[in-house]
Amino acid sequence: MVSTIQNTDVKQKDADRAVVVAVTSRAVFDCGAEDGDDVYGVGVAFPLLQALQRVNERLLEENPAESLLFDVVLITTDSQQQQQSSRIISNTRHYGLEISRFCFSSEEDFIESLLTNHVDLFLSTDRSEAAQASHKGVFSALLNRKVASSEQLRVLFCGDAVIRPDTDSPSASQDAAQSFSAQLGEMRQRFGLLHSPLSIVLVTSRGGRESCGTALRTLRSRGVSVDEAYCLAGAPRSPFLSLLRPHFLLNNDLED
Repeated sequence: MVSTIQNTDVKQKDADRAVVVAVTSRAVFDCGAEDGDDVYGVGVAFPLLQALQRVNERLLEENPAESLLFDVVLITTDSQQQQQSSRIISNTRHYGLEISRFCFSSEEDFIESLLTNHVDLFLSTDRSEAAQASHKGVFSALLNRKVASSEQLRVLFCGDAVIRPDTDSPSASQDAAQSFSAQLGEMRQRFGLLHSPLSIVLVTSRGGRESCGTALRTLRSRGVSVDEAYCLAGAPRSPFLSLLRPHFLLNNDLED
């Protein structure tokens, strides 16, 4: 069973234009670390939500009529947290998080909650959960566990996935990935080269400059211009990611 509660404290986004991002509540809040009787500690996804909010604020500063905005949905599948739904909602208010809808579902029905809310990107810290959503046609990615800055949204494209799409993924998931990429690229075009609240980074792990160039051309064909591009040529990716600190990685294998 899926239950969705609309946040009346937040102006709802244009359903035809908004980019719907769903995040699990356990990634946003650390329910085991409380600062007071009713206040949760913050989780790994907290800076991400602040960064998404910052992009929206800047887009509206540029154009008050802008409709291409991030629309955040908080997904809760934990049965204990579902019993504390009012507490989760009050914590988003406490922290000033702009969340449009709260969706409560069982672990068995969480895919339905994503489809019902027309989610463009599902983010989780659970690899199997993200893979399950991707298999059902919902574009998914893993959150970076190393907390990134909340001042700028940093999105990392893995060039190897751009060049060689996952043939095991359903066509619906591949289409959703390209659609999200195009929306992200359109958002980035709203800002200048300097002081953008959104930064798109490309990293190719395998191959040389030719592979990197192919990935760049592929992204440009989808309307995505990158701010930074790196060719690792077989070097380990993890140490590099610890320096880049993206909020999430867009790749096929859903690795950390």
